[in-house]
Amino acid sequence: VHISCHACTGLSPETVLKSVFGYSSFRPLQKEIIQNVCSGRDTLAIMPTGGGKSLTYQIPALIFDGLTVVVSPLIALMHDQVSSLASNGIEAVFLNSSLEWEEYKSCVARVLSGKVKIVYVSPEGLATQKIQTLLHNENLHIKCFTIDEAHCISEWGHDFRPDYLAIASVRRQFPQAVCLALTATATKHVRDDIVNNLQMKNPDILLASFNRPNIFLEVRPKRDSYVQIVSFLKEHLEDS
Repeated sequence: VHISCHACTGLSPETVLKSVFGYSSFRPLQKEIIQNVCSGRDTLAIMPTGGGKSLTYQIPALIFDGLTVVVSPLIALMHDQVSSLASNGIEAVFLNSSLEWEEYKSCVARVLSGKVKIVYVSPEGLATQKIQTLLHNENLHIKCFTIDEAHCISEWGHDFRPDYLAIASVRRQFPQAVCLALTATATKHVRDDIVNNLQMKNPDILLASFNRPNIFLEVRPKRDSYVQIVSFLKEHLEDS
């Protein structure tokens, strides 16, 4: 399935979920987040790792007749996401320091052609003149700003990155674009910081359950730890 810039307009999230990604049902909170984004409501979503955060912006991106900008702090993650999207026939690019200049220009040309649905940038790159010039091109329509690892915007977060604070000023330049902030970890302090620093308008704050039924935790007294570890490994020889 190859998705062009206009082909998805009017499709339902359920249709995209099934026809593009091959899933028959949403995971907890995915549908609510997607509905918010599609309706233009700013949203902060806290979901555990493996909870399916990426689909909450990828599906709206395919429904929108325009561009979704994803701010991500990790170059390796951008590579993985773009490769995964390409395997599903979805046009996406990343613009970061790992690209040679000719590759960078080629990616920009694809964005300007209207073929690309999602562009990944780093927080450091977002405020650069070349990215600003691209986003303000009259041929582009920015529909959504997604901030991944959004705890990085908070001074209370465990991975605070000052460059994240510039995101709000860029976002203000595109008032028509919806803002989606995603993270796997956020205390009340961090959630408040994210909302305030991104200047989110009447946001919906959604917190998924962190119960992982496939994970079992047990604490045992430490007695001859080497023997305990060997014994445990022998009990799970064929397990991951």
